[in-house]
Amino acid sequence: MLDIKFIRENASEVQEKSKQKGYEVDVEQLLGQDELRRNLLKQAEDLRSRRKEFNSQAKGSRPSDEQIQQGKKLREDLEKIETKLSKTDAKFMKLLKAVPNMPLGDVPVGAGENENVVTKTVGQPTKFDFEAKNHAQIADGKDWLDKERAAKVAGSRFAYLKGDLVRMQFAIVQFVINTLSDENKLQEIIDGANLNISPKAFVPVIPPAIVNTVAYEATARLDAENVTYKLADDDMWLNASAEHSLCNMYMNEIIPKSKLPIRYVGYSTSFRREAGTYGKDTEGMFRMHQFDKLEMEVFSDAESGYQEHKFMVAIQEYLVRQLGLPYRVLQKCTADIGHPNAQGVDIEVWMPGQDAYRETHSADYMTDYQARRLQTRYKNEDSGPTQFVHTNDATALVLSRIPVAIIENFQTKDGDVIVPEVLRPFMQGKEKI
Repeated sequence: MLDIKFIRENASEVQEKSKQKGYEVDVEQLLGQDELRRNLLKQAEDLRSRRKEFNSQAKGSRPSDEQIQQGKKLREDLEKIETKLSKTDAKFMKLLKAVPNMPLGDVPVGAGENENVVTKTVGQPTKFDFEAKNHAQIADGKDWLDKERAAKVAGSRFAYLKGDLVRMQFAIVQFVINTLSDENKLQEIIDGANLNISPKAFVPVIPPAIVNTVAYEATARLDAENVTYKLADDDMWLNASAEHSLCNMYMNEIIPKSKLPIRYVGYSTSFRREAGTYGKDTEGMFRMHQFDKLEMEVFSDAESGYQEHKFMVAIQEYLVRQLGLPYRVLQKCTADIGHPNAQGVDIEVWMPGQDAYRETHSADYMTDYQARRLQTRYKNEDSGPTQFVHTNDATALVLSRIPVAIIENFQTKDGDVIVPEVLRPFMQGKEKI
């Protein structure tokens, strides 16, 4: 959430930029609740001070009836104010959390994803001298994908993944983790992007697959209507992406600044309702209710937060280039970056089977918006005030999308798939599957 002081000082800007992001918020009502809350806080503090002084004066002597009544009145007045303050505070926090993060100055203003801006295109769309198949046709022919039997067990948009498709998935996992654990490669990526940050390695993590409501709501990522599955008998939710149980690891903690940046690459099975999707997106394994994903999460200080965002985009590009896939980079517009994001970048990879570029990666920079909700801070060990960390999350590789791109871009006339060179060491040297 935003700092209320910033909202007080920039009310019209907050109202306008919230609208640009597609959120109708009532800043005037929020500031009214803020003023009421501050007045009630002052009244409560005054009453507590008066009670403390009264109790101190009455200490050691038998209180008179008048003093007893006076003490009772102070207690009752304080209880009334505290009850009113509790209700006001709840309303204030609801209004405050409804205000989205402010987009950075270079985020293009737009009303939807059609107004995202392509900033770079790398490689040419793959062409074949035969009629290309989509990944579902190839996977079915190879018996890599069985959605029909999965439907008996779990319902639509689930699948059994089998054989070389599974081997390729774990080859991708090893490739990504090895890359993000190699400080020499990370320094190479940093130099290529002209950044001035540490090449500190990412630590591999397998996070919890379920998250309680308090921790999930604090991430500003809980979307019960469209995305997130709730466990029926528990106050718990299925993880929709690894970062949803990574960004809250340090909730209510103060991190020594010397430990920053903290970089994780999380591997998790993700679960999504995918409400409203239909048609070709539901064919094969492109958009399923369950899929595996590698996600980067970074905690940094305020000064390096934006560079960490650029670094993660550079990593994404490096991984896609190493796999030999044509792609383009999109700067997302205000209405498409999401509630907690100050900036968002997507990478879309060419999918010959769909004759289109499709999203495979996203990179989200939250500034201190998410950390303020999570109460995740950092502090110099020597001195100085605590500050909120800056958080970044970004896709490393989605294992329901990148295998699709590999199958479609590296298919042969005979229905086989050429294995990208960087994956062969993790697939017993296989050149083709």
